[in-house]
Amino acid sequence: MTSPDTSVQPPASVRDEGLPPDEREVVLAVLVGLAFLVGLVAAGGAIAFKYLIAIIYNISFYGLFSFELDPNSYGDPSPWGPFIILVPIIGGLLVVWLVKNFAPEAKGHGVPEVMFAIYHKDGNIRGIVAVVKSFASALSIGTGASVGREGPIIQIGSSFGSTLGRRLRLIRSQKIILLAAGAGAGIAATFNTPLGGVLFAVEVLLPEISPRSFLPVVAATATSTYAYRQVIGAEAAFQIPLWTQMPASSAVNFAEIGLAAFTGIALGFAAYMFVRVLEFMEDKFEEMKINEYIRNVMGMAAVGLMGYLFMLTSGHYHVLSVGYATIQDILSNNHMGVLLLLALFVAKMLATTISLGAGASGGIFSPSLFMGATLGAAIGTAGQWLMPNAGLSVPMFAMIGMGAMVGAGTSAAMTAIVMIFEMTRDYNIILPLVLAVALALGVRRALIANDIYTIKLRKRGRAIPTDRTTNMFLVQPAREVMSRNFNVLEMSMTVAEALKSVDVETNRVIVIDGQRIVGFVRFATVPYQADRFGGQTLGDIMKTDFVIATPDANLNSVVTRMSRRERSYAIVVESASGVPRAEDVVGVIDREELAQAVVRNHYS
Repeated sequence: MTSPDTSVQPPASVRDEGLPPDEREVVLAVLVGLAFLVGLVAAGGAIAFKYLIAIIYNISFYGLFSFELDPNSYGDPSPWGPFIILVPIIGGLLVVWLVKNFAPEAKGHGVPEVMFAIYHKDGNIRGIVAVVKSFASALSIGTGASVGREGPIIQIGSSFGSTLGRRLRLIRSQKIILLAAGAGAGIAATFNTPLGGVLFAVEVLLPEISPRSFLPVVAATATSTYAYRQVIGAEAAFQIPLWTQMPASSAVNFAEIGLAAFTGIALGFAAYMFVRVLEFMEDKFEEMKINEYIRNVMGMAAVGLMGYLFMLTSGHYHVLSVGYATIQDILSNNHMGVLLLLALFVAKMLATTISLGAGASGGIFSPSLFMGATLGAAIGTAGQWLMPNAGLSVPMFAMIGMGAMVGAGTSAAMTAIVMIFEMTRDYNIILPLVLAVALALGVRRALIANDIYTIKLRKRGRAIPTDRTTNMFLVQPAREVMSRNFNVLEMSMTVAEALKSVDVETNRVIVIDGQRIVGFVRFATVPYQADRFGGQTLGDIMKTDFVIATPDANLNSVVTRMSRRERSYAIVVESASGVPRAEDVVGVIDREELAQAVVRNHYS
């Protein structure tokens, strides 16, 4: 490794020793200070995004320029009448143009792109993504696409954190921490749930949980929540009068626990359906052999038609845009019947998956809350009818459904539980909520391992671990860990001949038979003195317990494969397609490389 230039001494807050010359590591106090800045930017982005949606929505639906928009209240019917169907189409065409020409990463619901950047792009997200994502998602939401507003805020915060880390030339692990801090800060500001924002970053994004990663995330989320509250207010995301009227001593009865368990199982199947339907829609739209703009017109016309039909039949657009008004209506009044609630659940799933498949830009967190509230409320309403004396609360089961759907769909169970608690601010819901979320997540994982975020990356062929690791060093690509110090020699060569061309203390030998890779020798690990085996061939002493990896494979996947197959090392080749040959070898990962990666990332 190249020694750092010692002619200029870095400040005490920066550590460069042993790092590549274009990277540096700051101490924890400085990293926390940078996280405060990331939190402020995330809050500013959330505030600006909220007003941008209001402007576009008011112009699109009413022809008015106004910053006023209460997402928790139903708006008046649009004066456009049936022509409202054209509004999502026009907005969708503008979104496709923006994304196609400026930032393809801004397409879809955003979180998979952030996860992809963490595991496969060294924590790098282009700054332009935040700008394009903001405008594209505001257009999507403001013109009626059935997506949420949290995805763009996550990308705004994470993009700034990544950009700041790149500009300061921080090491990968610290870039990832700032990236995750920005994402958590965005969630915290969007839903006014600081604890939920922290847990989202920890459960979904961070590949390591330790003080050096946890403290910056807490700093960013606390800062963003405080700044957002100073401008917008400290109200909870949804107003739930029921909880403030319940006596603190009220206990959850057996009927509520039993129905909560059933709700969890039902929402587990619902989350599985959501993952599968979204996967199906994205694949089908992608497979269409037609222009991207025409695909978008087809999809958004279907979404606009669904919204207009709900206006004709129920008096509200319901499935268009984020749908907070419908959630608030269920939590406050709940005059909807079981059939309408089930229809809203199915329609929202279709509208959201079609919107994203057709090219809309926005999140899936809010649609998950909508689907969970409608299906949970339907179960609660049916429970009231079947058990009229059990004291069941429909809003309570709507909240349980929201937590179960989010927890099962995203694999972020603790995030879902804590965010619902922060939204309701009542402890009575915790017991049935925890039960429902756990069951929902268990059912979904039994049916499919990947969640709504990881399924997209798996389809792309760049999957991330379905179970997050707690070691930041495992995020590194193999090319940064592997040793390039090796020789390629024939298996028929004697040990004595091989010793003449290798450094026995540091070098490795890739053993080949013709052009086929057959084994590995590291002379420093051969028992006793290697020259005592001088009469033997490399084929006699080589190890054959290896796996093949590519330079871009993250270390987690390499180590996992080594463990599952009980292999001791990995040979890194340029391409894993076809049979690896001698000329393809670019490096070796042995125990020494793994140990150095741990030391460099944890104790430097």
